[in-house]
Amino acid sequence: MAGGGKKNKDDEKLGSKIQRFFKGKKNEAKIKLGMTGPGYRLGDAAATSSTRSSSSSSSGTSREPVKRVETSQEARQAGAAALARLGKKGSDDAAFGTSMAAIKAQARRELEAEKAAAAAAAAPPKEESPPPPVQDPERMLISGIYFACPMIGPEVLTKKEWDMKIREFLYEQLEHERSLTAVLMIHSLTKNREKVEQCVALLQRMFDNLIQNPDVEKYRRIKLDSNAFRDKLKDVEGALELLLAVGFEEQEIANDAGVMEKYLVLPAERLGEDDREHLMAMCDALSEAEPITLQLDRGMQVMQPAEASRRTELPPEIYRLTPQELKRLQQAKTEAIERGQILRTKAMREKEEAREMKTYKYAVIRVRFPNNVLLQGTFNVYEKLAEVLAFIREQLHSWEGIDKRPFVITTPTGEKLSEGAQEETMNLMDLKLVPTAILNFAWSMPLPAGAEESYLKPEVLSLLSQLVAHLSSSSSAEPTTATANQKSDCGHQICGQNRVESAHFFEKRSINLIESPRK
Repeated sequence: MAGGGKKNKDDEKLGSKIQRFFKGKKNEAKIKLGMTGPGYRLGDAAATSSTRSSSSSSSGTSREPVKRVETSQEARQAGAAALARLGKKGSDDAAFGTSMAAIKAQARRELEAEKAAAAAAAAPPKEESPPPPVQDPERMLISGIYFACPMIGPEVLTKKEWDMKIREFLYEQLEHERSLTAVLMIHSLTKNREKVEQCVALLQRMFDNLIQNPDVEKYRRIKLDSNAFRDKLKDVEGALELLLAVGFEEQEIANDAGVMEKYLVLPAERLGEDDREHLMAMCDALSEAEPITLQLDRGMQVMQPAEASRRTELPPEIYRLTPQELKRLQQAKTEAIERGQILRTKAMREKEEAREMKTYKYAVIRVRFPNNVLLQGTFNVYEKLAEVLAFIREQLHSWEGIDKRPFVITTPTGEKLSEGAQEETMNLMDLKLVPTAILNFAWSMPLPAGAEESYLKPEVLSLLSQLVAHLSSSSSAEPTTATANQKSDCGHQICGQNRVESAHFFEKRSINLIESPRK
């Protein structure tokens, strides 16, 4: 009995296991066949939809559809741009192959353009600089800065006018003396002194090679497209003219590839003994020649105190900076002082004064005589005090039997200066006589008994009477015409009359050369 009961229990356990196994298989089949819900046929979408909707409604748990957020305007624009780029990509790729470096460069340029546009939009509008104020010539200390060049002529002109006149003069002289004129052109027409030195050194080396090796062909050829010619000779006026003057000729020669190239060639017959001596003379001329220099015209004026008090404005030419730069500098200085409002030491003040004086290029010096007549002259700020004293000495009255009566001038600071003093070697900037200064004149030796006291020469005093006559005859409708046409109020007329006209240009040259027979 016991054995039979145990067997029945084992059968029940086995039967339950088999039932659970088939039940699991049945559930899996239902899931695979989609028969877990109400019955329907496979592929019947309408039935499926209605069944599901009815099932959801019958269950009482209705679900509302999810509301989609509408895209913004920016998102739509970005999407449209992306679609446009995708649409364009095929045609661009078909048109040409674009490397990664080109794509990066294009992207970089676009970013830089966007940054520049953003910066331009954020920057404040640029203010147009106002036109320079109209200056009244009647109130100017001097009508301008003028120069003389006795080597060329007696005219008194501005520096710009002289530059043009010197160039015209030298090109005219090429017809008479090609070699020496070309040397002067090299030194006078190129303002960059470093370029001039390089040109002179190269020309001297070329001429030395020709003198020492007249039979070597390579020294007689200069390729016009070579780096040496292009960098050191081509841009210096007069270099090509000098090479042509010593005998070089322009020719076209075929290179190894058969391409014609331009050369300067010196024929072998142009290297005789006389020709080599001429080359030696040109080497010496290149070393010893100096540029044609201009002399600052003093613009001498003689005036009464009333006239001097009216003439107080400085012309723009007296400054190293342009009027706009000077205005900005002065404005920045004023703002700095207003912001600071601090006590400055003597060293600070002297440093600021020195910085301000460096903005000036010329100085106007007035000399007041005991009879209240004023003598005025224009000087470079780096000219020595000796030049000022010599200018005063030239205009002083002289007495028979008295050779150079000594005098003394007193500066605005009370310092007394005289001829032969140690301060003669100091320039006007070091003496703080820039941009203008009034020096008081006094004789330091009395006259003999019976001699009449005087200060300026009669011909210098005549300028004062001419000025008075000019002012009295000037029309009120056109008060500035005569002054503008008369450079420095008749002073230049006297300078022109007293200047002896120069002789032939090359007779006045200070270069002492032995001229070669060949020109």
